[in-house]
Amino acid sequence: MSTRPEGVANSVPHGQDQPSQDEAANGVNNEKNVQQVSDDHPTPEDHDHPRPTDGAPDGANEKQDGPPKRRSTFKDRFKEQKEKLKTKTKPPGGFDPTPIPDAPPGYTVKFTFHRAENLPAADISTGASDPFLTATLTASLPKRHKEDPDLVYRTRTVRRTLEPQWDQEWIVANIPSSGFKLKCRLYDEDWPDHNDRLGNVTILVNRVSEDWEGFQPPGTVFEVKKRSGSKRAYILKACMSAFSKDVSMTPRLYVSAVVLGKSDPPHGQMYTVGPTYYFRHYSPMIGRMTGIKVNKDEANDSNNRDENAAESTDHDNNGKAADRTQQYDFQANEIQLAGPVPPRLYHRYVEFRPVIGLLFRSRGLRGKILNKALHHQHHRIYNFDKDTHFGTFKPCSEEASLQFLKMAHFDEGGRLFTYVITLDGLMRFTETGKEFGIDLLSKHTMHSDAAIYIACSGEFFIRRLKEPKVTEDLDPDQPTHPPKENVHGGPPNEPPPSKPEYYQLIIDNDSGTYRPDKSVLPDLQKLLERNFPGLGVVALACDDPEDQKLKAAQVKVKKREGRTVNMVLNRSPSHSSFSSDDISDLEDMERAGEIGRKSKKEKVWDLLEEPRRIKELTGRHPAEASSSGPSGSGAAT
Repeated sequence: MSTRPEGVANSVPHGQDQPSQDEAANGVNNEKNVQQVSDDHPTPEDHDHPRPTDGAPDGANEKQDGPPKRRSTFKDRFKEQKEKLKTKTKPPGGFDPTPIPDAPPGYTVKFTFHRAENLPAADISTGASDPFLTATLTASLPKRHKEDPDLVYRTRTVRRTLEPQWDQEWIVANIPSSGFKLKCRLYDEDWPDHNDRLGNVTILVNRVSEDWEGFQPPGTVFEVKKRSGSKRAYILKACMSAFSKDVSMTPRLYVSAVVLGKSDPPHGQMYTVGPTYYFRHYSPMIGRMTGIKVNKDEANDSNNRDENAAESTDHDNNGKAADRTQQYDFQANEIQLAGPVPPRLYHRYVEFRPVIGLLFRSRGLRGKILNKALHHQHHRIYNFDKDTHFGTFKPCSEEASLQFLKMAHFDEGGRLFTYVITLDGLMRFTETGKEFGIDLLSKHTMHSDAAIYIACSGEFFIRRLKEPKVTEDLDPDQPTHPPKENVHGGPPNEPPPSKPEYYQLIIDNDSGTYRPDKSVLPDLQKLLERNFPGLGVVALACDDPEDQKLKAAQVKVKKREGRTVNMVLNRSPSHSSFSSDDISDLEDMERAGEIGRKSKKEKVWDLLEEPRRIKELTGRHPAEASSSGPSGSGAAT
């Protein structure tokens, strides 16, 4: 039997009583203040914000005054029908003015996920794992709505090891004095299959204050609970440990937490302060389908004007500078902004059809199918594999602005992007737009992972100024690219300059899924200006004629300098499954041009939304069905 390592946190069985108030009064540094508990252990309760009893709203159990309400009459039913008609013309959703609940000032805590050891081998072929960690933070602070997501953090993946070393920090503001619960889940990354769970660690802290010593680096040791782990991985570990008496079956996780001080307003909502980071997700197959090419060498993305950039230039046999090598690749981006997100940036999905409500809330058979399909497609686009690139940068700095510009490829190729900003300031975006036939990539539902509430969504693009000048002016007194073609010093004929002052971010609220209100655009502009200093930010309403004019000009630049191919995503974007059949099919689709075809998934979606069409499809002749392929004359999607 293995012995418990020194410094391992005490485990508390489920159902054990919480420390009494007298014990808590002895100080936040009491040894019982930090405990390792079961996964379903409740969050520490704040006496200022007690949980409602029996799930009933306030006042539900109080005795009603006055006579009982009468049953509904014809007049009441008429009023209800009238309200339903109003709802159809103005469906519920969009901007939500619900304020953040009042709360006393909280504390800013820095969590550090140092390392794990003695993990099981989930990959039999390598005898190792590709471990990463996700942390979910909950506290007693009331939410504006119960659907608001908890704070979640993901570490990078460490390849082929059983003892990963992360040393990644996560700084969170407004943690209440009543403490928090931190649930850490360990996984083995296994794209394109499901990730294997390696175990859980749930940490409960009952009180937090400026005097709390926390658990200092190099971290407290917590035993990983194996019950929730992959049975296959632990059976393999048991077989390996059978040949050695000194091998322990229990993995261990090293975590530290330190209070940095009181948090700045707004109080009442926890948010990520830093460090700011990014993920770039690559899908070569989708890149070929959409005709998207990127520079094979990232150094060619910007004109760094240094020796490294000069050394990376290729030359042909005649000594002339060769064109930059490019490859097909579709890129999905995630970049964490420094919080807090302005409270007015708060929008709910618009329920313009009943099926939309079923989708977001995963209710009913149709809703569950659609919700699962959206989650699946989100994880396909924002996939984590060996090609996913992770990095950090200094928050609210020129480095942050340059990193954002690199992910957007500066002003190259007339690119247009669809974006979503979550309530915790995570910005997701991909190159897409109305000129793309891949309808899925234009859906903010997919980018938000079917989140009920988000901060903001819409579209944006980057344009370059001839001279460096930080300006919010929509009509600067100098040429810009786009729409001008002959603006020297950058694309399409030269590499883009690397100073943020050369660029403007044109962003709007063009999103039918969430319909952000144009009154919050100044708040969005301030958030982006704070996070990307030196970059001029212009926020426009989607119904502004100037916004429509600029995006139309961007489409023209795309046709002139880039490439537009109307296709439909109907295969896995995993490059590992890219076969000769895929290539021939893609070539057929490419020859079809803008005609394209509907995928099986899109046909299923159409049937779910309009069940009456089943009779139409079942009545089709085989000859008609065979003409819907990529080489036929099917209707454009």
